[in-house]
Amino acid sequence: MAHSFNEVDCVVIGAGVVGLAVARALALAGREVLVLEAQGAIGTGTSARNSEVIHAGLYYAPDLLKARLCVRGRDLLYAYCAARGVPHRRCGKLIVATAPHEVARLEALAQRAATNGVHDLQWLDAGAARALEPALACEAALHSPSTGIIDSHALMLALQGDLEHAGGMVVLHSKVNSAKVLDGRAQAAILLEVNEGEWLQARTVVNAAGLQACALARRFAGLDPRHVPTPCFAKGNYFTFMGRAPFRHLIYPVPQVGGLGVHLTLDLAGQAKFGPDVQWLDVGEGFDAPDDFSVDATRAAAFYAAVRRYWPDLPDGALAPGYAGIRPKIKIDGAISEDFCIVGPAQHGVPGLVHLFGIESPGLTSALAIAECVLQSLAEGLLVQS
Repeated sequence: MAHSFNEVDCVVIGAGVVGLAVARALALAGREVLVLEAQGAIGTGTSARNSEVIHAGLYYAPDLLKARLCVRGRDLLYAYCAARGVPHRRCGKLIVATAPHEVARLEALAQRAATNGVHDLQWLDAGAARALEPALACEAALHSPSTGIIDSHALMLALQGDLEHAGGMVVLHSKVNSAKVLDGRAQAAILLEVNEGEWLQARTVVNAAGLQACALARRFAGLDPRHVPTPCFAKGNYFTFMGRAPFRHLIYPVPQVGGLGVHLTLDLAGQAKFGPDVQWLDVGEGFDAPDDFSVDATRAAAFYAAVRRYWPDLPDGALAPGYAGIRPKIKIDGAISEDFCIVGPAQHGVPGLVHLFGIESPGLTSALAIAECVLQSLAEGLLVQS
């Protein structure tokens, strides 16, 4: 490490968008905050390898954390971007049924969205959808005007700036290898082993390590492993469109198992990309995340087939391998969880410790709301201990 620390009030592990949002919230609450990031830059993991979409909150079952935190996070994020000048655009999206049997699924999605508090969806028949997007082929569509796109790196730089202005600090090249929970203290005390043999003591620790969150939690001596879910990883590949796509809105198919389907998204410069697909990774019994982010060009054939369901005129040879991300999914009781998993003192009994597991999409949209949830979890932990 570039600095030597012995004791600190709060440590956040991981400088992705969620870790930075949590650290910012803690610092604005008056806490001394240190963010430890294993890599040489902020936001190089899941935060840099996604669709950069601000989701409206319409996909998630109403009883899930994702449903509440996505809607709350969306509103917070739009307000934050406006206040801090973070580049974004509320471009809207169309979720499309490309076959008659999908229309009922689209209707169910509209009902779920209303239950979640998303009341601005507009139902479009095929003609109305084509009036908005003439190149589109579909049976029906839902128009979501509150969906948007964002420059995720600019967002993370703004969060880091707020953190540092409030007295916090990000320390790069600082990998947390293990931790020890110290017993017999009125106030939390957690020892973190950073890099090779350097130990840092903190009162509050938030594990926002993303893909490595479960593996790291397993190395917390004194934490019951029952509170650590089993990780499973789904790789999502993206292909870039070589040209300018004839769409102004994002285009999404109806959701599929493991993801939202191969969709068309635009960046703020108007460049179109398609993805992600769902490629389940076999990592055996280990907890460590895979790190192969290469895109297999042979997967393009499946992309052409998926995209041509809603854009039949996609030209041959128009897709080039882009980038890939990996979703940090989790299994609870042997089944893949569809929700975020925030495990704090009220669950595991360790004061001052919060683990963030399974923070995949819509984690970017939800980041500011997740930060609120972490602060609430820590406050509830104080009540449990008193």
